[in-house]
Amino acid sequence: MKKAFMSLKFHDGKEDKKKIDELTNALLAADIQNVVMARDVEKYGEAILPEGTKLMPDYAFPAMKQCDMFVVEFSEKGVGLGIGAGYAYAIGLPIYVIAKHGSDISTTMASLATQIIFYDEPQELTEKFKNL
Repeated sequence: MKKAFMSLKFHDGKEDKKKIDELTNALLAADIQNVVMARDVEKYGEAILPEGTKLMPDYAFPAMKQCDMFVVEFSEKGVGLGIGAGYAYAIGLPIYVIAKHGSDISTTMASLATQIIFYDEPQELTEKFKNL
């Protein structure tokens, strides 16, 4: 099974947890497990991180090095998404940008992407990732 580092714009709330679960399930159906900082490290805002630690350099970057690909949900833009994609590019990970149809993919993100995949429902991603 392949492993993906998945990055997305996260806001606290049930809707975001649902989005992470749906995207995770779509990837699992394509034999890809994922790592998501909001879920796995931050525990959806419930985790208490050791004082002085920094999420990206202390957790995200080392986790990316253990993955086969970087998947960024880019329906909503965010600075952290760009930082993660830049790091993934620098270490040679293929970058798959996923976004809802009609989303604006910045020129910068498009230039880093191995592939841009648009979808309406997360379940559509399963076949698309199986065919990579």
